[in-house]
Amino acid sequence: MEKRLSRTDLIFALGFLFFLIVAIAAFFSGVKVGTDRTEALYAKPAGAQASKASESPKAYAQQDLVSFYHNVFQPHREWMAEWSSARIRWQTDDTVDRASSLKELAKLAASKYNESKVTTVSSLTPGLMNAQNNYLKSLKLYESSFGQLAAQANEGSAAEALARVSKNAYFTEAVRLGLLAQSQYYDSMLKWGSTVNLSMPDAYELPNVLANSEWSKLPLLVKNSVSAQYMFLNRAEYDYLPQDLTARIDQFIISGQAAKMKQKTIRSIVDMLNSTDAIRSGDYLSLKSRYYAKELVPLLPFFSSDT
Repeated sequence: MEKRLSRTDLIFALGFLFFLIVAIAAFFSGVKVGTDRTEALYAKPAGAQASKASESPKAYAQQDLVSFYHNVFQPHREWMAEWSSARIRWQTDDTVDRASSLKELAKLAASKYNESKVTTVSSLTPGLMNAQNNYLKSLKLYESSFGQLAAQANEGSAAEALARVSKNAYFTEAVRLGLLAQSQYYDSMLKWGSTVNLSMPDAYELPNVLANSEWSKLPLLVKNSVSAQYMFLNRAEYDYLPQDLTARIDQFIISGQAAKMKQKTIRSIVDMLNSTDAIRSGDYLSLKSRYYAKELVPLLPFFSSDT
């Protein structure tokens, strides 16, 4: 005869089953909480590290370009302006003491060298580091060459004195290094631009032949890099800046003059503009609103008409 469970036994069995279910649920809940806490414990340092990385300085930030402009580029540019003024005085006034002029320029080059060398350029911007080194070498060589040339500076005409300067090995190397540094600075602006506009390249290798049609497709920062490279290749002293050359090239093409004169490559246009002395300092600023109102450039004084 089958024995039935009493009501008490049934309640006890159901209660035991309920507590067993609760115990199992609590166990797995505890496991999950422990796991989450462990993951959170180890995830926190990783998150902090990621946050720290995101706060670390970026390579070729605008501040790097601005600091370089004021502390390295501008001192060299100021020296070049004084040398340009001296050349003009020599050619317009036969009574100028050219020897004294060269000695003063040598002292000024030394002063600008000392002014620039104390600036620390971030290791995250090797292009700017190279540019600084080459600007410093350029100033040091100007100092050395003018110190050598001062002794004979008053002999003969101003044209003869300038010819001796242009043939001096230290002087020609100073010009070359200054133009190389300038090109490296403008290449650094392009690297900055590529961090702001991801569709922009961070470098541009000058082709053997750059057609006008290809040039016209390039962003302004790339064009300026190209102009700086052409200036370096020509190894000449310039009163204008790469953006001034860029603006005159664009004006020459857009106005139809290039087509009319059958100038189909940028190199031929550059050579023609230089040979006719058609480029002036400030050409970029005079054409900025017409051609470059929407172009990306860093906030540097020579890109602003307010300076």
